[in-house]
Amino acid sequence: QLQLVESGGGLAQPGGSLRLSCAVSGFSLGYYVIGWFRQAPGKEREGVSCISGYDGTTHYADSVNGRFTISRENARKRIYLQMNSLKPEDTAVYYCNLGNSWGQGTQVTVSS
Repeated sequence: QLQLVESGGGLAQPGGSLRLSCAVSGFSLGYYVIGWFRQAPGKEREGVSCISGYDGTTHYADSVNGRFTISRENARKRIYLQMNSLKPEDTAVYYCNLGNSWGQGTQVTVSS
């Protein structure tokens, strides 16, 4: 059974960095697209970034482009989201997504 488990969230100051990790179990990443979404209080869940398992093509939301970097390690069944130059508006619960499956989320709070 496919399971996604996020980690790495926490509190960061504006301008700081965090690295999120998503561990995949019960499934081979293969050529599937896997990505990150986030949901801030009172807002809808939105796509942040995704990466193709076929050719490594990446996509980013305009709001994070140039600041966040997504990567994957198929052998370790993990994907990562390196978040730099964090802003208070990045505060949200971040979710790992593969197909119809979601992780439990990890809280990211950006505040001074």
